[in-house]
Amino acid sequence: MDRSIWATWYNLEEEGKQEYLDWLHEVHLPEAKKRDGYLWVAHYQSQEKKNILNNVEGRLGHTNDPSVPNGDRYILLFGAETTKPFFHPTPAELKETFSTETKKMLSRRIGERSGIYVEEDRVNGPNVSQRSSDLTPGPWIQMGSFNSGKVEDEDELGAWYAQWRLPCMETLEGCIGCRKLVSASSWAKHSVLYEFVSLELRNKYFPIHEKHDPVREEWTDVVVRKLVHAPGSPNVAKRLYPPI
Repeated sequence: MDRSIWATWYNLEEEGKQEYLDWLHEVHLPEAKKRDGYLWVAHYQSQEKKNILNNVEGRLGHTNDPSVPNGDRYILLFGAETTKPFFHPTPAELKETFSTETKKMLSRRIGERSGIYVEEDRVNGPNVSQRSSDLTPGPWIQMGSFNSGKVEDEDELGAWYAQWRLPCMETLEGCIGCRKLVSASSWAKHSVLYEFVSLELRNKYFPIHEKHDPVREEWTDVVVRKLVHAPGSPNVAKRLYPPI
């Protein structure tokens, strides 16, 4: 089972972007998937906010720490059974083994931010059958990375996911699945990865999925206002590799 994810967020300059993407998808990622313990790899492009329907405008907080890199236009995900393949070798040790050409191509990433996560919990949605047999995440994702406001807020955050948000995803039309993640190595202690069949179904059902329970909808408001998100989080993104 893919219980660990190595996630990298970054941006690209427009000039040379297609050359980088062609190299990444045709050369680098097929090679990376062969590393010991790696189960799958997926590369996503974040969508513009104007195309995303949400109900969180005005209540999401983001870090103003300048030491946290602000890349978020592309999201690269690797999956493994445990964190071991991502720490043996570490990302820094792995980089030292790359060719000069690979280092040159990877240096095009701007505002690169990375995190290694372990799965705290997961649920399958009603469209779980549309996940590929090799466990690669779905064609569309929503991924957030964040910290709770204070240490004393951790229990409430955990309870909200366990008692409300994750159970909601089990019946949400268009949802393939959702997993709650905690960090083994990242600025953000928490992350959540939703998988969707399409942007259309995500936009139609996700923003209104709490309307049937106003009391718990209010609980959501209380919880999300305390969170401190990474730059751009949460991102709704379309899978570029493997191609849909």
